[in-house]
Amino acid sequence: MKTIQAITELAASAPAGEVLAMATVMKVRGSAYRRPGARMLMTADGRTAGMISGGCLENDTRLRGREVMATGRPVLVTYDSTAPEDIVFGLGLGCQGIVQVLIEPVTAGDESSVLAFLSACVARRQAGRLATIFQPEGPHLGSRVLRWPDGRVTYSEMPSEIAPPLLRALQENTACRHLVCPIELPTGNKAEILVETVAPPVPLMVFGAGDDAIPLADLARLVGWHVSVIDARAEYAKAERFPSAHAVHCLHPEDLSSSSPVLLAPETMAMIMTHRFAQDKELLRALLPRGLRYVGILGPKSRTQRLLDELTDEGAAFSGKHLARLHSPAGLDIGAETPEEIALSILSEMQAALGQRRGGALRERTSPIHEAATEILASA
Repeated sequence: MKTIQAITELAASAPAGEVLAMATVMKVRGSAYRRPGARMLMTADGRTAGMISGGCLENDTRLRGREVMATGRPVLVTYDSTAPEDIVFGLGLGCQGIVQVLIEPVTAGDESSVLAFLSACVARRQAGRLATIFQPEGPHLGSRVLRWPDGRVTYSEMPSEIAPPLLRALQENTACRHLVCPIELPTGNKAEILVETVAPPVPLMVFGAGDDAIPLADLARLVGWHVSVIDARAEYAKAERFPSAHAVHCLHPEDLSSSSPVLLAPETMAMIMTHRFAQDKELLRALLPRGLRYVGILGPKSRTQRLLDELTDEGAAFSGKHLARLHSPAGLDIGAETPEEIALSILSEMQAALGQRRGGALRERTSPIHEAATEILASA
């Protein structure tokens, strides 16, 4: 979502009506730095936002983007680094993969465009979904259907008969973040599409507004998360102490009810760092039953066990599923000591939880680093 935010900010800075170019990774075979759905926006004056590779494809993509802005026609570019001929292009990819990139013209200020769709996902902090034709090249290249965060469905310009198979693909494949699959066009020809979910920013709630919470808020904002800081002490819960936070609330744990201004959705990452035993106990009482994605707490295991024991003695009951999401002490074992290092440790563990990884060293993996985008192959 950090990339999407940067793209929408760049688009908003362009004059209304200006033609821009957007590059999107549609399909990857083998090894590549970015996966399907990675995007880069380009302006006529040379500004860019986002990345589609580790830097090896961007220069060539910028050149092609200028052509797309000039002609107004989308193109599909295939970068193949599996063959020795790669040296002919001078790209020196070295990733041993095949990457297909759709480069298309987009208009700043067009309220029906994919740029407006991405902006809506950011502004509403809700997911949107889209399906885009990228194979074969021809009149339907770049045709897409958009399911906006508010639930409405719109289509890019295309023959009316193209819309139903695109919509069916979008409706039938809701479980995958990125999915490459074939559809059959009314002409009987096959087309290949990318179905995507544009996820909202990860919500992080930091409970405790001490000095050690500041670097955690800074790092989380840097990676594109939506950061809220909550503390019962008015002298600490101040926006000027947390310039990286989107919101700062002065609230007590007992204020975390359904009428609270703090929305604790199931996808929330929560970090308890008040350094006060009584406050931490009440926060655990309020947070654990909600089934949040992650609940972390500072302090040794023995302290957390005391908190849980006292809660149990007071009649609280937590399921094994809820306790499995409790991380105590929070963070990965990276030898962190300073507040900044501890923040890095905590955020790294949170990211591992999001990616359903253990957080070990990459050199110890025996499988690919990136999970392959789901692909449905056409039947023979």
